[in-house]
Order: sequence, then structure tokens, then C-alpha cells
Amino acid sequence: MRCVLAVLCFCLLALVARPGLLHAETLRWMQQSDVQTLDPYGSNETATLNFLGNIYEGLIRRDQDLVIRPALAERWEQLSPTRWRFHLRRDVRFHNGNAFTADDVVFSLARVRSEGSDVAGRIPTGTEIEKIDDFTVEFTTPKANPRLIAEWASWLILDREWAEENGAEQPTLPAESGRAFAALNANGTGPFRVVERLPGERTRLAPFAGWWGEPTHNLTEVIFLPEPDGQARVKALLEGEVDLIQPVPVVAVPLVNDSDGASVMTGPELRTIFLGMDQEGRTLRGFEPPHPNPFLDQRVREAVYLAIDVDRIKKRVMRNLSTPAAMMISPFLYRPPEAIKRPSYNPERARALLAQAGYAGGLEVPLDCPRDRYLNDEALCNEIAAMLGEVGIEVRLRILPKSEFFEKVLAPDYDTSFYLFGWLPTSLEPYNVIHNLFLCREPGARGRGRFNIGGYCNEKVDALGRRIESSLDADERAAMIAEVFLLAARDWAYVPLHQQGLAWGLADGVELPQRADDLVMLWRVRIN
Repeated sequence: MRCVLAVLCFCLLALVARPGLLHAETLRWMQQSDVQTLDPYGSNETATLNFLGNIYEGLIRRDQDLVIRPALAERWEQLSPTRWRFHLRRDVRFHNGNAFTADDVVFSLARVRSEGSDVAGRIPTGTEIEKIDDFTVEFTTPKANPRLIAEWASWLILDREWAEENGAEQPTLPAESGRAFAALNANGTGPFRVVERLPGERTRLAPFAGWWGEPTHNLTEVIFLPEPDGQARVKALLEGEVDLIQPVPVVAVPLVNDSDGASVMTGPELRTIFLGMDQEGRTLRGFEPPHPNPFLDQRVREAVYLAIDVDRIKKRVMRNLSTPAAMMISPFLYRPPEAIKRPSYNPERARALLAQAGYAGGLEVPLDCPRDRYLNDEALCNEIAAMLGEVGIEVRLRILPKSEFFEKVLAPDYDTSFYLFGWLPTSLEPYNVIHNLFLCREPGARGRGRFNIGGYCNEKVDALGRRIESSLDADERAAMIAEVFLLAARDWAYVPLHQQGLAWGLADGVELPQRADDLVMLWRVRIN
């Protein structure tokens, strides 16, 4: 008996010595920044919408291979080029027990287009909705729209009754949310529900027992922890304090892979990291004393492009976790026209262009960068600043935490002249890039050109983009898309850098699929 007891005691001590093993069904998930809000219409940031995609759901969703599948809509059909009918899933419940019906879809359409929404672009301007019965709705667009539902996986549906009972009829942007109810509370139909929300500290989720779907996870709890310090994230993973970190700093990938108890899952991401430049302001924004804006001159924009060695960035900064880009979209989503090739690194040509533009003696510009949003973003900006300095462009770096960075560059007056940004088209096709980054920015920035922060505007590009919206001829549409990308490249509208890679750190025993859009599907996570 004593031997048996001794063995049992030894086993218990061994379990206690391995952090987390006794709570194997709790996933402790650490990311480099917090979600900006729990309101699914409050932020168009991919990381926030990806997190909320475990709590809320759309009429459609995308599977592991990013193919469109039914979600809250069981099926749909296109009755005409401008009319779509959706048949809603029955017996679906929100987390508070309320039944999901057509009224919630009608309400969500009105709410997503209202003042304060950051995702209004999910619904084409002029789209009308009609409730046919409790489980059928029809959408009518003012003109043909072949891509109507392409972005609806991230148009997440809210409970009308819950929103009205809690004064949450209107969405609010993160900077304005304060104590807004929907920014701090959630009530979706998704596989997980919010148990606790402490902004900047932690968010706790629990499985929703009433979910209509088929979970394959074995989780009883998810604890989401923001941690901007990459070294701290790695330390927490290696010491068994967390089970999943995003991202692993590129310099730490070998360390994690060589450790006992953790490894790094890598893969390609569809997000393009790029530099944007102000092409409408007469002076550099937020720069004292006032300086004339050099980016109005196409020669300066070309010089910036030619001064950056993306291969050096790939090796030195990204440690081969990036793919140099020639266009503003991943080649996995759109094959570039033959005429578009990334010009070779050419600092001599860059200096000559600057001299032609009147800057033979050099110039000084600010560069706004986040420090906790993209993979190795602060190191990337420092390397870019060094490269530009080699051709005579002195860069004054302004590196900000993610929340402050977005508040600055996405402010109504777009308070930046030169910035690092990333774009992953939520529709996973090229028109999303054209609509958001290439079209002339509309007043109020709620429609076309919403994220065209630098104000790039080419009338021919704009006209083509508007025609692409409603073209049903596949060949014509493809030709126009190719022309738009070619024209924007010739204008040096942006400086694409690379498609960054994914680097997720996993404790041994954690199993989950990795999607190229960086979404963690909690309903498919298992801890063994």
C-alpha cells in the first residue's frame, strides 16, 4: 500500500510541476495587442474582427481554405443581377437565449451603416433589405454587384433586442467608445461567449453550449492576454504560463523551436505591409516648423521605392518570414499583370531622382509606425529609416503603440504624411484593395477610399474602379483590374514591402489549424 501511495504522490507532484497540465482544457492565449473593442462594427482592424469571429457570426463564413460557406444563412440564391434571397438558419440562439430571426439581420444592416461604424463598407451604398418572413430576407442593390457577399464573413450579426435594451443601437469607434455597452459586452451566436472583459488586461471566454455548429475543441475556458513585449510573450510560453502566443518575434523562432515544450507554427499570411505617402497636403502633417510636402512629387515617391532593399529586409529584419511584394495584394489572391514587376533596389537612381526634384542636399520627413501591430514592425521601421538615410532622406521616426497609431493615422484629418500600414483584403480578392486604397477618397471617409490615408487620386483609376464594382463580364472585369494595378504602380502610389509570414508559438499538446488570414478558430483547438 505504501508503494502505491508513493507512486500516486510522485505522479501528482509531476503534474503540479508542469504548469497548465492540470488545466489542460484552459487555453491561455497571448497576443501582442488587445482587441480594440467588442463592438463588431467599431473597428475594421483584422485582429479585432478575427477575435470577434469566435463570438459573433455572419450570414456566411470562410472555412480553413478560406472558401465561402453557409453560417447564419443556410443557403442563398441570386434572383436577378440586383436581388439576392437569403434563407436563415432556424433554431439559432444568441448567448443570452434570444432567438435569431430576420429582425436581427434587418437591424444589423441599419446599424452597420450608421454613424460610428467602421465597417460600413461591407454593405454597398444604396443596398435595401426586405424581411420576407422570420427566416427569409432579400437584399436589393442599386446596380449589379457580383461580389456582394465576399466580405460578409466579417459583417457580424447582432441581437436587436439586446442592443435596444442596453442602449447599443449605434456603434462607436474605439477612441470614442468610453464606457459604451457594446464595446465592453458581447452577445453573439458564435461558439464562444464573453465571461469577463478587462480592456488592456484580459478577456475570458467560455464555450457556448447552445451553439448550432459542431465544435471539435475540448476547451472549457479561453483566457486572452495582451502583451506588446515580444520577449515577455516568449518567456511566458517557455515557462508554461501560456499555451499560444502571436506572433513569435522572428529572432526568437529558433529559441522556441529548440526548447522543450513548445514550437513555432509558421506559414504565409495574405497581409501586405507597405508604406503610404501623403499626396494631397501642401505641407508635412504634424511637422514643425512647417515643411513643404515632398511626396506630392512623383520623383520623390519613386526615390523612396528604389531606396528600399526588400531582400535585405527579408534576411536581416524578417529572418526569411516575409515574401517581397511587387503589388499591394498577395499573389495567392491575385496574379500580377506581366507588366508589373518590382524594380530593383537602386540607391544611385534614388539620389538622382531626389536631385531632379530639388532635394540634392537631402530632405527630412516624419515616419509614423506602430510598435505592436505587425510582425517586427518597430525593427522594420528602423531599417527603413536607415535605408532612406543612405540616399539623403533623413527620417524622424514616430513609433506609437497600436491604439495611438491607429487613432492618429485614421483620424478624420488623417494626421500623417508618411506611414507604415498593412492590408489584408477581407473579401480575399483584388477589388477590395482597389476600393479601399486606390479610389479617390470620398468626403467623410465612409465609402470609397476609406483607407486611402495619403489621398492618392487618379481620375482614370477612379473611373475604372467604379466600373469594376458592377461589371458582370469576367474578362472585362479582369482587364480593368489589371489596368488599375498597373496605373497605380506607375504613379508610385504606394511602396509595397512584403507579405509577412505567420509565426504562432504553441505549447506541446496544443493542436489548431493555421489560416492564412491569421484567424484562430477556437472551435477547432484541442489540448492533449
